Amino acid sequence: MSFPYPTLMVQGTTSDAGKTTLVAALCRLLARQGVSVVPFKPQNMALNSAVTVDGGEIGRGQALQALAAGVPPHSDMNPILLKPSSDTGAQVIVHGKVRADMHARDYHHYKKEAMVAVLASYHRLQQQYQTIVVEGAGSPAEINLRQHDIANMGFAEAVDCPVILVADIDRGGVFAHIVGTLDCLSESEQARIIGFVINRFRGDIGLLQSGLDWLEQRTGKPVLAVLPYLQGLVLDAEDTVQGGQSGHGAFRIVVPQLPRISNHTDFDALRAHPQIDLRFVAAGQTVPAADLIILPGSKNTRADLAWLKKHGWDAALLKHLRYGGKVMGICGGFQMLGNRVADPHGVEGPAGDSAGFGLLDIDTEMTQTKRLAQVSGPCAFAEAEISGYEIHMGTSHGAAMARPLMHIDGRSEGARSADDQVMGTYLHGVFDTPAALQTLLVWAGLETAAPLDLAALRERSLDQIADAVQPLLAALVALK
Repeated sequence: MSFPYPTLMVQGTTSDAGKTTLVAALCRLLARQGVSVVPFKPQNMALNSAVTVDGGEIGRGQALQALAAGVPPHSDMNPILLKPSSDTGAQVIVHGKVRADMHARDYHHYKKEAMVAVLASYHRLQQQYQTIVVEGAGSPAEINLRQHDIANMGFAEAVDCPVILVADIDRGGVFAHIVGTLDCLSESEQARIIGFVINRFRGDIGLLQSGLDWLEQRTGKPVLAVLPYLQGLVLDAEDTVQGGQSGHGAFRIVVPQLPRISNHTDFDALRAHPQIDLRFVAAGQTVPAADLIILPGSKNTRADLAWLKKHGWDAALLKHLRYGGKVMGICGGFQMLGNRVADPHGVEGPAGDSAGFGLLDIDTEMTQTKRLAQVSGPCAFAEAEISGYEIHMGTSHGAAMARPLMHIDGRSEGARSADDQVMGTYLHGVFDTPAALQTLLVWAGLETAAPLDLAALRERSLDQIADAVQPLLAALVALK
């Protein structure tokens, strides 16, 4: 197949309108038809990230899109990644590596330099692939962010590419979202939009037709596709925590919904497992009885540790352990389980020292160098291979690390308490492979734990969204 768009950009009327999923679907469709395609997101703000083949870090959404396209994730696919550490500051990652921690106002002034990095990555991808499918960020109608924009129309104008605008009808007000977004754009930006996609529709399409006719008459632009609301997809979330309860199994796992929770995709396999009842517990909610409590990763370990103590999780953890429950920590959550977390250089916030929960005999010191690695190795206490990826700033040491989770190239990784009730690891994605998931669930007390193949579920979901987007691809080809 010859796809007539060397570069095509997907922008949304709002965050979570379906941009990430739509780009993934287009990448899968084009790859199926023999097109050399690659995803690209100039700027991403997300705490879910992935390690790339070139040893960098990109948004989790772009790693998913790369999987859909059948290409290895590379730092050029997301040249600017912002990882918020507070309401007004973020860690700025350029070409996969930490550049600096910046206040929002400082980053606004940095955007001209950031655009240079964005265009360098874009041009490198141009030389390697036939088609680039670009994902915007947030909405192009955010007037206060228009100056020096690199994420939406600023990028589209710089590379002179067409744009399709996607809106989520399930939110309500879809026609106002589309018309209002157009009204906030300049004439040249409006002309760049070649059509609309209405996402997450359910019901009688006939009842929508009069609205579609009005929209096309009002704007002079076509509705390229109305995409269905698809249930049961297993796809990596860009950033939003899918809170509340997932599943109705008998084995209950509880996760605190930290203010700065990162890489909560660690729990996707647990969320999909039929034997598990996974619950995220937000501020103000009572910690329910559970078989396993998992402290997740955090972008600001000491701040989230203070949040947990403020909301009574120290007492909740001790009570849980007295009743025979198990506790696990991942990355920042692992650090919190120790005796002490020190940040002498102010890597994640104000320099200082915090007492941990004291459930693992380890101490942690934040370092100014981030470790990024994809790793695998044998489990230390069962016959299973464990794999995952490391994204952390900080090193830990202590007696508990003599009882590790696993071994990697001759070194020990993770730690377990002497009574084996508490475990910690720096590995994200530790539940993603069937054998590791089953082994860890058995350790946690689910003796009849069944394996679950998360990768297969993800592939099935990518094919499902690609099938649903087939009419859009046909409309795009016909439009050209």
